[in-house]
Amino acid sequence: MGQGRRLERSDLASLEAGFSGALLLPTDADYDDVRRVHNGMIDRCPALIARCQDTADVVDALAFARDRGLTVAVRGGGHNVAGRAVVDDAAMIDLSPMKGAHVDPKGRRIRAQGGVTWGEFNRATQLHGLAATGGAVSSTGIAGLTLGGGFGFLMSKFGYTVDNLTAVELVTADGAVLQASADENSELFWGLRGGGGNFGIATSFEYRLHPVGPTVQGGLIAYPFEDTREMMRFYRDLSADAVDEFTLAASLTHSADGTGTRLGAMLACHCGSAGEGAGVMDRMRRFGTPAIDGLGPIPYCALNRILDPSFPKLALSYWKSCFLGALGDDVIDLLREAFQRCPSPMSKLILEHFHGAALRPRSDDTAFPHRNPGFSVLIISQWQDPSESAANIAWARETYDALQPFTCDGAYSNYLDDDEKLAGVRRAFGENFARLQALKDRYDPENLFRHNQNIPPSGEA
Repeated sequence: MGQGRRLERSDLASLEAGFSGALLLPTDADYDDVRRVHNGMIDRCPALIARCQDTADVVDALAFARDRGLTVAVRGGGHNVAGRAVVDDAAMIDLSPMKGAHVDPKGRRIRAQGGVTWGEFNRATQLHGLAATGGAVSSTGIAGLTLGGGFGFLMSKFGYTVDNLTAVELVTADGAVLQASADENSELFWGLRGGGGNFGIATSFEYRLHPVGPTVQGGLIAYPFEDTREMMRFYRDLSADAVDEFTLAASLTHSADGTGTRLGAMLACHCGSAGEGAGVMDRMRRFGTPAIDGLGPIPYCALNRILDPSFPKLALSYWKSCFLGALGDDVIDLLREAFQRCPSPMSKLILEHFHGAALRPRSDDTAFPHRNPGFSVLIISQWQDPSESAANIAWARETYDALQPFTCDGAYSNYLDDDEKLAGVRRAFGENFARLQALKDRYDPENLFRHNQNIPPSGEA
């Protein structure tokens, strides 16, 4: 809990004069609810929460913080597991009230403000049978996921989220409002496609949309834990020859009924023709004897909500992740053994497979460099009792360490937890790090925006 600098309401007079949003201090009734983010481990107290309604509010809040020497933190959706949106005694510039989303169905574009979530994004675009690659949990904010790269159900067909991004409005450290696109501030635009919040506050995003839905073929199918070795081999084989329209994830997870029953599951999305998608679902259904069979036609918006109950707000969370070039039997056995030692019935291991359109750009076409085939392993440790934190964090770290002999170089910046410092950031950006650091030197040489997956200016690194 913060015990440092305090502001009084009288200190805010100059900011309140033109501010259209709400300005919250620790003494205000809504402050405790608003300061909390998705991860319940994050319990920090900003000196000020500036709940912005528009870009002008962001500019004013930033100027206020800078003039008074306050640390700056920025919240979009608040899903980042490291909780970087909340800093003790800082000014939180909160974009979550900024919910504007305008769809141009003829031009197949959407312009969405920085507080929009993927559930809200999909609701707006699916009115027109359109979508872009977005988060697999509907309450995830578009801002953080996009700036960090963006995995999702449509990535094999349409690329990562950054591959669908066409423009960004950005408030820089000196208060300038810039447009970044392929035609305007193009080098900055390159950096924003994966470089995170290092260069300013992204207040709105424009995306290219694609015909998807409103119904796709997909859903979840699950098996008893004793069948998971063969299930994961099947997942490996099914992924190996997957068409672009088909994205498939697998997990070792627990039953949602609260019994703690261990399961193996696959989560599928086929965004191509209904007939081709139904054929793939039938192939999946013919494997083994499912404990749960939820495959079939499903609204794309509903598919985007399937995982929501597995990620409850304020659950205590700690993540580790890595990349694999291949899913060998030895890795399958390692994952199964690790999951059997899992101390919490809320935890899970998730495998995401990469193929298709996500891999066609070069590693330096965007700041997000990960364009190699293979898998992501996401180790999600979740629990409710703070007294169990040490055991659950240790399980995630031990599982990660055991995987190291099998991993590839690199890291996904959106999955980095708070203990992943500069070494993790360097792994996340690889050979693109130096070019990103040059952008940091240009747009934020004092590292005002440092509470993120931080790329320090060259003078600090």
